[in-house]
This record gives sequence, structure tokens and C-alpha cells, in this order.
Amino acid sequence: MTFGLATITFDRHPEVALVVDDRAMPLAASGETRDLLALLDDWDAVLPALERAATDPALLASARPIDTLTVHAPYLPRQIFCTGANYKKHVVGIIMGDPSMRTAEHDALSEEDRRRHVEKIMDERKNALPYCFIKLPSCVVGPQDAVILPNNVEKPDWELELGVVIGRRARHVAAENAMAYVAGFVIVNDVTAREHIFRRDGSAIGADWLSGKCFPTFLPFGPTLVPRQYVADPYDLTITLSVNGKVYQNESTADMMTSIERQIAYLSDRVALQPGDVICTGSPYGNGSAFGVFLRDGDIMEGTITGLGTQRNRCVAER
Repeated sequence: MTFGLATITFDRHPEVALVVDDRAMPLAASGETRDLLALLDDWDAVLPALERAATDPALLASARPIDTLTVHAPYLPRQIFCTGANYKKHVVGIIMGDPSMRTAEHDALSEEDRRRHVEKIMDERKNALPYCFIKLPSCVVGPQDAVILPNNVEKPDWELELGVVIGRRARHVAAENAMAYVAGFVIVNDVTAREHIFRRDGSAIGADWLSGKCFPTFLPFGPTLVPRQYVADPYDLTITLSVNGKVYQNESTADMMTSIERQIAYLSDRVALQPGDVICTGSPYGNGSAFGVFLRDGDIMEGTITGLGTQRNRCVAER
């Protein structure tokens, strides 16, 4: 039976829950009281017990509709990695639509030549090393929490993405073996301060990921972690995000250029990936930058990925 794991308040305090068919039940009723990160630390041993619990009639009888409950971020990851520029249509759309994302080289070209130039770069990237950066755990909020729009950000933007959760320590992992290190998949929204990504103060350093990505609440996370065994094909999932009911992102993970396996191989060659670490695998087309639309106070973002649930986050101006 397909199931997910979430952290939910049923009555008094948050606890790990099994989610089956949009109904949630406290995992503690099965005798397991560890938090979700602790379960991931022991994932290979824990998974069979979770599978048994997900089919336990007594537990299933206690299930409650998840949309009637308070759902939190599944857990707080130790490390969060993001792969940038990983969907061709997304990157072309951003660079064409948002002048703040263009370099002087782009600005010197006509619109037609600029598009050709960007598409050529994207085609070359298919065989290149992934472009990864770090996002702080302090960005994490739950799938129902507010996203705070900072006073010093003019272009806050959404980036709904497929998140990969690591289930075993990974170091120098070959791409062909990488999927064995994945515990499961989850929804992440890599909210971005679009105008802060590239420095415009004469610095030759380039991208400023701290300023562009790491504000508090800039990573809605969850609602459910679905074990990889229950996601038939991570490259055949639909990513959909709407703002105030209008759909902006509605694309497939098939447009991903650098595979999940190659991302894990690259990262594990540079750092030790730990259980519970999250890889945000890149955003498909449909960010606000492509339309000249950015998040404002009172906006409601609603995001779904096939089989992984739904996020619903209100945007609130920083006060």
C-alpha cells in the first residue's frame, strides 16, 4: 500500500503520522515514537516496519482526513542543497523575462539572439556538472505556514520543485548506484528574492545565494515524504503551482536536465550526504519572473506534485 510520512498535530503536539489515501494516523499507535529525522537515521531498518504499520487495520481505523489537521514541516533537515538552472524551459523563460537575471553579455544581444544563446547554454549543460548551492535549514516552514515577504525584497518569486530526501550516508556514490541512497520524495518551494541573485555592485563574484535564497520561511517543505518505492517514475511527475487560483507552473519533471542520480553523485563527491538531507532538484518553467509577476502580501500559493500532496502558503509582508 502506498503511504507517506508527515508531522501532524492531532490533539496537543506535533507527532509523526502515516498518511494513506489522504488520511493520517499517529505512528505512535504502532509503538514507534521517534521523530521523522530519527527514523531517517535508521531508514533501511525502519522501512519494513512502516510498511506493515500502513496496512494495520487497527491503525487505519483511527485515521483522520489530513485536510482537517495541522500539518507541519516533516522535520528539520541538517543540510539542504539546491540544483540551479536544471530545467531548460525555466531558465530560458527567466532570463528572457527578467532583466535582473541577465548579465551584460545577455543585454548586448537582440531578443532573438539572446534566446538562441540561452538555449545553447542549456543544451550544453545537459552533459555538464550540475550547478549546486546551499540553502539554510532556517528557511524551512511547513506546507500550511505563512511565507514572510522581507521588506528589502522587491521580487519574491516561487519555485515549486521535487525534493529528494537522502536515506543513507552517501560519499563518493556513483550515479548508477545513487537511487539506492534515496529515502523518498517531497514537495519543496525554493522561494527566491529574484533581484538579489546577481550582484549589481561591481562585484565579479557572481551569484549571491545567501541574499537570493536564504530569508526565513523561504522553503515551504512537505506535507508528506513518500518513500521512493512508491514513486513509480520521478521523471514523470507533474509540478503545479497557482497563485490566488491562477496556475503558473504546470510542467513535468521530464524536463529536468541533470538527473537525480547525477546530482547525488556530484554532491557526494564534494560533501558527505547524511540521512534526512534534502536536494531541491530544480524548478520547471512558470516562475513569476517569466510573467513579470511577483508575490505580494495576501497572496496564496498552492502547490502540488503528483502523489506527494499539496502545500498552501499565505504570503505576509514583514512587519
